[in-house]
Parts: sequence; structure tokens; C-alpha cells
Amino acid sequence: MTDLAPASARLHAATRMDAVTLLVGDLDAQTAFYRDVVTLEVQDAAGDAVTLGRAERPLVILRHEPALRHAPAGSAGLFHTAILFETQPALAAALYSVAQRAPRTFTGSADHLVSQAFYLTDPEGNGIELYWDRDRTEWSWTHGQVEMDTLYLDPNAFLTEHLTEAAANGATATDAAAIGHVHLSVGDVATARAFYVDALGFDTTAAFGSQALFVSAGGYHHHMAMNVWNSRGAGPRMPALGLGRVDLALPDADGLGALTERLRHNGIAVRDDGRTVAFTDPWNNLLHASVV
Repeated sequence: MTDLAPASARLHAATRMDAVTLLVGDLDAQTAFYRDVVTLEVQDAAGDAVTLGRAERPLVILRHEPALRHAPAGSAGLFHTAILFETQPALAAALYSVAQRAPRTFTGSADHLVSQAFYLTDPEGNGIELYWDRDRTEWSWTHGQVEMDTLYLDPNAFLTEHLTEAAANGATATDAAAIGHVHLSVGDVATARAFYVDALGFDTTAAFGSQALFVSAGGYHHHMAMNVWNSRGAGPRMPALGLGRVDLALPDADGLGALTERLRHNGIAVRDDGRTVAFTDPWNNLLHASVV
């Protein structure tokens, strides 16, 4: 798709995910959920926006948009925001919080070989994954693709094994966490690959035919994923509650500059204010890239 030199055709290996912005109808209720159930800290609350995170790192930004409504079923948008915990006790404490405060929001769990994950849905229907990564030395790669699976993971057994008394009483509440990956619902995988791999510069780490695509920078199992499980054939999004913005954090100005040039080379409109590059994917999902 591109005749750029290979070195400039990929995202910088140290690229990571930054905060995810959600457009919400009930700011107070959503803030309470991410604070009290997901166990994030309110870091800033000014006007119509609340920023929540861990250890001074913003993870979820809630922006009040009461005039918006939910998108119709089958639309493109957010599948889930995945919050990565550094330790199993910290993840267990968050899972315990879900079980104690909002058990009906829990939707499932899985051992993905590279990680252990638990899933829930916030009060406005946004998917959330809470997970912990196994060490990279335990990941298996075959022909450039990481081996992942969806194996049964008993949440009660996980809590029994990893929830310490100290963690249950809040000892891990300020431990660091990060946005590990963002998973999107899209209209088709081929278009997603053309945008996220060929133009944006992620590497493909796993592909499941026309169903789903997993991509990353620097050999992570995935920083982003796209699937058509609920949205096959979906067109560009109209303004709606849900995903507001996905942020990418690059390590230096050279990496951001290369990304900007690559997007323009592939005919993608960008807005560059000198600090942040803004652009949209084929489904009108807004992305920002900046040096962090």
C-alpha cells in the first residue's frame, strides 16, 4: 500500500495506549461506577469532564454529552476498554469490587494464554476488560503471530488464589494501572487492516479471517483490536454516546512526525497543532497521537 521505507512504515516500538475518552449521558453515575466499582481514582473534575486513573496516569476521561443518545444496535464503535493491572492481587481487588458493588455488570472471564481477563459493562453499555499479563517470556509466537485462546477462567477460583486480605481492604487501590488495549467494533476487517496496519503502522499480531484483527507496536500481544461480531457491515458512526476518543502515546517527536507523514501519504486527513495529531478511522472513531 505504501512505498515508504520500511523503517518509517511502522509505529515506534515504544508506542503505548493512553487515556480513553467516553461520551456519557449521566456524568455522576458514570463517575461513581469507574471510581467505586472499577477502582479508579478521580484525578480531575472540572465542568463537564471527569478524569479517572491510577498512580497519576489518566486512564478514562468521561465527558458529559446529555444531548447525545445511544447508537443503534450493530453500529461501529467501542467493543471494550481494557485496563491492565500490574499484579494479580491488584486485579483480584478490582474483581472483588465488581462482585461486591455491581455483580450484575459482570459478563464473563477468560484465560487468553498471554493474559487473564474479566469482563463487565458500565451503566451506559460500554464494555470494560480488567486484565493481567503473563510475562512476555511465557507468550508463544508462531510465524509472527502470538498464540491466544479463550479458555475457561473461574472468577471465584481466581479470587481465592489471588485476593489477599490487604488487597481486599484497599492496599492495592493506588497501584499503577494502564490502558493495555482498546478493542473496537468495525464494519469489516479488511478495511480495518488497511487503516490500522498499512496506514497507521501497527503490526498484525493475530488475525481471525474476516472476524477479527489484533495489532500492536513493539511486540505486545495487542494494543488495539477490531472485530465484526456485533457490527459486520457497519458504516461511519454518527455522533452518539460511547467512544469519544482513543489516544496513542509516542515516545518522541520523530516517531510522531513519521506517523503524521505516513497518514498523509496514505490520504488520511490529519489535524496537527504541533503537539497532537488528530485523525479518524473509516468508521469515524477519533484518534489522537501525541508525545508523552
